[in-house]
Amino acid sequence: MNNSLYARYWTYFLLLQIATVQLLSLFPNFVERYYATGIYPRLSGFMRFVFGGLPFSIGDVFYGSLMVLFLRFVYIVFRNRGLELKRYFWAVGKTLSILHLAFYLSWGMNYFRIPLASQMGIKSQTFTLTQLLSFTEGLVLEVNSLQVQLAKNKQTAASMTYSQKDLYNLAIKSYQRTSDSYPFLAYKNPSIKNSLFSKPLTYMGFAGYLNPFSGEAQVNDNTPLLGTAFTTCHEMAHQLGYAPEKEANFIGYLACISSDNLYFQYAGKLKALKYLLSEIAKRNGTSYTKMCNQLHLGVLKNLYEASHFWKQYQNPLEPFFKKGYHTYLKANRQNKGIQGYNYMVGLLLNHKRAID
Repeated sequence: MNNSLYARYWTYFLLLQIATVQLLSLFPNFVERYYATGIYPRLSGFMRFVFGGLPFSIGDVFYGSLMVLFLRFVYIVFRNRGLELKRYFWAVGKTLSILHLAFYLSWGMNYFRIPLASQMGIKSQTFTLTQLLSFTEGLVLEVNSLQVQLAKNKQTAASMTYSQKDLYNLAIKSYQRTSDSYPFLAYKNPSIKNSLFSKPLTYMGFAGYLNPFSGEAQVNDNTPLLGTAFTTCHEMAHQLGYAPEKEANFIGYLACISSDNLYFQYAGKLKALKYLLSEIAKRNGTSYTKMCNQLHLGVLKNLYEASHFWKQYQNPLEPFFKKGYHTYLKANRQNKGIQGYNYMVGLLLNHKRAID
């Protein structure tokens, strides 16, 4: 079989793949049974076992290689002045087909599994303003208490001094404690890496990501450590097969607050508080101001530290990267797109009601 015909068959196979994925997405019970709790745990565990011990990110090397090959391809197309466009079309189709197949087999089908809320017995994700304010008032007290324990006074921001390796080990221990209450969150074969592209990720506005082709949790080690603690737990949730961002956020929160390390508890509750305050601001500006006034100055400094860090890296291209990721999420039936990060508020409030 010549290369051109081979590439054409792969391109046709891409269309079949897309249709199959869309069909399977309509059957979450099937995906849950045969993929999310069947194929995926074994495959992901194997990938983490194979690549976890490497001192660098093999996934980032793969992405870097893809970028080099893409630039080489563009150069060849321009060098040949667009001749043989049909051959180039089939070559691109073949490449996309292979990547599409690898993505959905190695991780992507997790977008279509049974929602985490069902697993945890959370029957509804709706809430009233009264419930929101009541929960947030309690969390404000907890965050203030942790800040004083860590900083020794109300005015100073809490500051982590761990190495990245120590932080990752603490995150692993946090999941061990979380799995005592939620066995389905047991985490084995750690594979957590500093991203080789941390600086570019910062300019793109991302704190980390899961590489679906290697199973590695890629963490941007350029960010403040309190944020990195939560990001690590968030990406580990993705490794466990929880694809929606709100679910990974909520699991990351559970892992952080389950930790016996006060910094991790503070990081998790501070992140949750940020989302809660954002929701209150949308609903009632007066209540938002009241809640902020109840926070210790040190807590406000920690919130400002995270906000200031990302603001200094803002650039004209960042919205395009965010828009691309937003489109990717919506293509995988995440209807809120990138706003899904914020939608863990419903899980937070209704989880508390479910366990009370």
